[in-house]
Amino acid sequence: MASSRPSKPDIVHLRRSRADHAGHPGTCARRCDPHWRAKPDPVALAEQALAAISSDFSDWMLQECDRLDNARRKVKEAGLHKQTRQELFLAAHDVKGDSATLGYPEVGRAADSLCRLLEHAPDLTKIPLAIIDQHVDAVRAIGPRARARRHRRHATALTAKLRAVTDEFLVKENRDRPDVLKTIRSPSLAPGESF
Repeated sequence: MASSRPSKPDIVHLRRSRADHAGHPGTCARRCDPHWRAKPDPVALAEQALAAISSDFSDWMLQECDRLDNARRKVKEAGLHKQTRQELFLAAHDVKGDSATLGYPEVGRAADSLCRLLEHAPDLTKIPLAIIDQHVDAVRAIGPRARARRHRRHATALTAKLRAVTDEFLVKENRDRPDVLKTIRSPSLAPGESF
């Protein structure tokens, strides 16, 4: 019974014939096609594209920081309720998500701490506005300086302190909620954070 599929030896033979040109990639194509050009390396192209737009990263981060600051102003004007909490959380979450990609890992840690505060506080009215201000001010202060190595030590210390203050508040407020306490005490998944 004849099969229309190639037998195993044919497949091996085809693979061997491709391997025959392994030492000279593209030699057949160069000889046969006068319009042949080597394909560019996709990784090199991606790195070039990233380098071309990297000068815009600081502008993008400043826009995200401004959005976060505007959300904080709304909280100060209208109070912290479901809608203003959502705006503030989304702005902080976007900063957290963009920070690693844009080269601002410490900004992401401060934004992550604010997200944790807003996500795990059982009663929004008990969140001190001073803690929100500290987080937003830290994001705005670290942002423009985050890429300079000389500022990283201070930024790391600041974000660690913010996280400690946030966790202390959340542990106190959630003392009767063991399931939430477990989440609060677990490591963060902020970009670039090591466990």
